[in-house]
Amino acid sequence: MQKTVVLTSLMLLLLIASVCGAAEYKEITYTFKNAGPVVFSHVLHLKKYNNNCKMCHNAIYNLKTKKRYTMAEMEKTKSCGACHSGARAFSVASEKDCSRCHSGKPLDVTYAVKGLGSAVFSHATHIAKTGGACKGCHNGTVITGKEGAVTMAEMEKGRTCGSCHNGKRVFAVTANCDRCHKGLKPKEITFALKGVAPATFSHEFHTQAYSCKDCHTKTFPYKTVVGKASMADMVKGKSCGICHNGKDAFASSGDCGKCHKGLKPGIVKFKTAGGEATFSHEFHLQSYKCADCHTGIFPYKAGALKASMSDMESGKSCGACHNKGKDAFPVQDDCGKCHKM
Repeated sequence: MQKTVVLTSLMLLLLIASVCGAAEYKEITYTFKNAGPVVFSHVLHLKKYNNNCKMCHNAIYNLKTKKRYTMAEMEKTKSCGACHSGARAFSVASEKDCSRCHSGKPLDVTYAVKGLGSAVFSHATHIAKTGGACKGCHNGTVITGKEGAVTMAEMEKGRTCGSCHNGKRVFAVTANCDRCHKGLKPKEITFALKGVAPATFSHEFHTQAYSCKDCHTKTFPYKTVVGKASMADMVKGKSCGICHNGKDAFASSGDCGKCHKGLKPGIVKFKTAGGEATFSHEFHLQSYKCADCHTGIFPYKAGALKASMSDMESGKSCGACHNKGKDAFPVQDDCGKCHKM
């Protein structure tokens, strides 16, 4: 009876050991979002190193932590790179040996960009172009494995895609946006302005005559409303005024209603010692255009220019038109027409 108990206990221990061993020695599969899996075989490696688990545990791999390493870290002898350095086993840095661990074909990488659809990176196209040179990008500098979102401005400075797409090696990231952003349809941009109807910029209209690179990024960065430009700035050739200069396109100081749809400038009120003076845009626009006054006589901002009655009598401010009855009644006659007295 005692022998039977001992034998049963030994059999149970052996069974437990075999189950634990099976669990411990199974293949480990590492999955990737945009590439096929990498499979690590315990059986293959234990056979190579005479079942010496301590070669890796815990000298290289700590079973208590589950850290994932980048290829750049492996090249610095971390993780698999401790043995796969070219000395004990083939090097993780060897481009010709990538497929020994990474089986299958690399997948397309899709980047969802808010407001601009998706940009698709084709591994197949680039691998064919480089002759299978994965290390051209996966070198710890261009693609590090830890990159977050990279802006177009950063790419223009040579980061990620911009390291090759610089206009020298291959088309620049600033040109032909639809080569990466398939089905690109940039939206209209609406600029909300205080006291004036919103101004709307139509990408669809402008891309009929211009390409993206004509404006981006020397004139405008790839981001809506990064910096605000006043109408005075535009008149000086900044922002929209680079093209809307009266030569390449209608001047920014011209027909305001072309950009400010439904524009109805209000009444401008001036507080003076002689009572409140009012200026009616609606009345004056019956005879004049915006460009007749803006910005040669008045800047696009109420109260930015202060002029005395004496200045007006000398032909400044309102006196440019209210000039002794030539174009309109003189400023020194019938004060009640402007001042509520």
